[in-house]
Amino acid sequence: MYNIAVAGTGYVGLVAGVCFAEMGHLVKCVDIDEDKVKLMKSGVSPIYEEGLEELMQKNYAGGRIDYTTDYQSAYKEADAIFLGVGTPENPDGSADLSYIATVARQIAESVEKDCLVVVKSTVPVGTNDKVEQFIQDFLVNNVNVEVASNPEFLAQGSAVHDTLYAERIIMGTETKWAENILQKIYEPFHLPVVSVNRKSAEMIKYASNDFLALKISYMNDIANLCEIVGADIKDVAKGMSYDERIGSKFLNAGIGFGGSCFPKDTQALDYLAKQNGYNLKTVKAAIDVNKNQKTVLYKKASNRLITFSGLKVAVLGLTFKPGTDDLRESPSLDNVPLFLDQGADIYAYDPVGADNFAKLYPEGVNRQGTITYVKNVEEALYEANVCFLFTEWQEVKAVTPKQYKHLMRTPLVYDGRNIYDIDEMIEARVEYHSIGRKQGNFALTKEPVYESRNS
Repeated sequence: MYNIAVAGTGYVGLVAGVCFAEMGHLVKCVDIDEDKVKLMKSGVSPIYEEGLEELMQKNYAGGRIDYTTDYQSAYKEADAIFLGVGTPENPDGSADLSYIATVARQIAESVEKDCLVVVKSTVPVGTNDKVEQFIQDFLVNNVNVEVASNPEFLAQGSAVHDTLYAERIIMGTETKWAENILQKIYEPFHLPVVSVNRKSAEMIKYASNDFLALKISYMNDIANLCEIVGADIKDVAKGMSYDERIGSKFLNAGIGFGGSCFPKDTQALDYLAKQNGYNLKTVKAAIDVNKNQKTVLYKKASNRLITFSGLKVAVLGLTFKPGTDDLRESPSLDNVPLFLDQGADIYAYDPVGADNFAKLYPEGVNRQGTITYVKNVEEALYEANVCFLFTEWQEVKAVTPKQYKHLMRTPLVYDGRNIYDIDEMIEARVEYHSIGRKQGNFALTKEPVYESRNS
């Protein structure tokens, strides 16, 4: 059992701290926000993540985890301090390391015993070396402090499971002392360990995330070509998936990747390469494809419709993926402003992300249009002129083709997640547009496109 302090209580820090407590360690999670600390002490998670609150309540009641704003008390007696603070993207694509620097100095001025500082945050290659030197520069007491790299590979929506049952633990250290401590901390997890030097660990994180981003962008690029030549991207993906060298994951075409990792990490690695005089062409291509993919449905609809002005536009899904309330880099953020600028009346549904979205686009008159947040899919679809599917929530996937036909004034659906079978939508007399597949338009069978909702 180790005394562990965790700096930052976002997705990375809070999930790590709770899972360390679940494995029997004594954990103190540090955050600067007093209201957030009070919330966590009451057993309420500040982020939406399946299974997290239950473990928070269990381990707080068991005395294995606590939350505090007093970083000095948390750091001074810690055997290990894990950094899970944010490294947001700067305008030029580089990573903002100011939060890392702030915590590093706090640690240097607080620790009173030998301590291992573990950076879980995603940072550019070479950052851990700088953090160790920074701590040494400001170290107050005569103690040994070393830095290790331990990048996380959790996915939002399954973060707790991904931490407790990770496919591997990456440990980047420069001494046996640091490696042994990290090995012992993770010993109760009984997971495979890959032990490398710090710079290799930092690169493993970027290389892994950017490879997955490349895979997504590649499939989206192929999907766009499929539409032109008459192939079906779902059939193409299925055929590819049987090849063990390719695998079946991250082959679903759609309207691009979002979230806190892939967009930021592709930009950061592209920036790092440029700073070192290298052109990382593959990653740059993934960035460009993803940027264009976000609004591909808007462009399709704009070609189909004269204008969005005065139309009721149903938006199903606001978060970048199901299972989270995170909006970062969500396709909805690219598309909703375009609808509003044309004067659309948006009715938006998301089971957990609406409150966060409303902070950016308050309900009511907004720009040239209006936006209303509704409690269910049916309310969004009722008498709608057009519908856009941005997030494949189960509540959205449960809507049947016949419901679109029955509820909407004009059964015109743009699906960014390829949820539906084209033939079923045509049979239900819904004009259906998806990604990388043929257009599902019942008008092609010489039926009238416009019908009343009850016809």
